Amino acid sequence: MAKLTMTNNTKQADLVLYNFFKDELKDIYWAENHLVKELPKMAGAATNREVKKAFTDHLRETKGQVKRLEKIFKMVGAKAQGKKCEAMEGITKECKSMIEDTDKGTNTRDVALIMGAQKVEHYEIATYGSLSSLAQAMGREDLSKILEETLTEERGADNLLSRIAVFNINQRASNEKKSGN
Repeated sequence: MAKLTMTNNTKQADLVLYNFFKDELKDIYWAENHLVKELPKMAGAATNREVKKAFTDHLRETKGQVKRLEKIFKMVGAKAQGKKCEAMEGITKECKSMIEDTDKGTNTRDVALIMGAQKVEHYEIATYGSLSSLAQAMGREDLSKILEETLTEERGADNLLSRIAVFNINQRASNEKKSGN
């Protein structure tokens, strides 16, 4: 697998794009490693077994995504290192707040967890889709293919969470006794 190399004929724009690509890899690498720490907390806060399983299954996928990113770093001749992802930090902070704002053991908390997790998934979908497109623009179909594999997993996780919400948790939450009633 060829490294993305710069030659004397490389346009400045190509170098800028290449550096941007690497910078965004660092951002999502930090985000995925952060999620490896946060997903077990989310699973622990969930009430419903199906929601817990979705989080624990996605944790396994996320660990695989980290390994794929490390492979991509190697393929482009860069060290696998993260750069703090302010967006992911903000989304996971919001998830923690949503957990604190809902009662333990309720379906409403599971609704909040699903919503928070879907915000995470949508951020990841946008990032991996954009990185895949950039890789293609740089003539790196090999990188794009790896990024697309992760993108497919992220879309799958989002779809699963939607199905759990629509066909299970949202209805249960709407029927559960409200605190203070």
